[in-house]
Amino acid sequence: MPELPEVETVRAGLARLLPGQVIADVTHDHDKSFPNAPADVRQFLVGASVIDVRRRAKVLMIDLSSEYTLVIHLKMTGQLVFDGAHEHFGAGHPSTSLVGKLPDKSTRVTLTFAGGAKLFFNDQRKFGWMRLMPTIEVPNIDFMKKVGPEPLEPDFTWQMLRDRLLRRKNSNIKAALLDQTVIAGIGNIYADESLWGAKIHPNTLVKDVPTAKLRVLHQAIVDVLRLSIDKGGSSNQTYVDAEGNKGSYMQFANVFRREGQTCPRCGTVIEKLRVAGRGTHICPHCQRVKK
Repeated sequence: MPELPEVETVRAGLARLLPGQVIADVTHDHDKSFPNAPADVRQFLVGASVIDVRRRAKVLMIDLSSEYTLVIHLKMTGQLVFDGAHEHFGAGHPSTSLVGKLPDKSTRVTLTFAGGAKLFFNDQRKFGWMRLMPTIEVPNIDFMKKVGPEPLEPDFTWQMLRDRLLRRKNSNIKAALLDQTVIAGIGNIYADESLWGAKIHPNTLVKDVPTAKLRVLHQAIVDVLRLSIDKGGSSNQTYVDAEGNKGSYMQFANVFRREGQTCPRCGTVIEKLRVAGRGTHICPHCQRVKK
């Protein structure tokens, strides 16, 4: 599933291409992917122009001039692809492969704009969705009410991180980081990378992590996420930015998917284990369990 940097890469690309576009038509193949009343689509989507593209955690929002918003969750295999006369954006495909190849059998929703450009929502496994709703109601979605703070916002301090984590003081630190109600947008890759950066074993209980380590963890989270956004995300096969550049974060990862290789900090061989139900990568020397 895409994590915060990957979804932010999608948002940034769409934010450059969509504002001002007027939606002329929409088609979809499955109601599960596009669970909207036809009357609402005709009144609030068709004919509306795009005002802005936002992100909250792993959810995208396309705000419209009708004061409605398309709320989009990509889930496991969702992709958004913009195909215009002169510009192409792919979240899931390199842009050079888009022209003339969509829609295909994975296309669930197609938005056609007044100038002829199209936005395709592709989703092989049909878990993702595009939901149209009044913009004022978006904060009232259950997910929005429960999701934790954004880790890249200025008010996300190490004290806030500490207080949020302590809500799960008897959980291991990795499980707490993966909990979207604790912090928004952190998934498996960036949890592993952040814990390596802070020299914390992922099985350590939250209550046993020293305050000094939490301060380091806070900075590690921010640094890892910023680097990944700068590099266009982690999935160099499935995510590209608005100019078609492939995400390259995995070239800079220190432990994730590097089992059997040496730790760039101490030279110890990186190991893979299972923590919080997820494949987890650690340096057994840098991230020793304290006894």
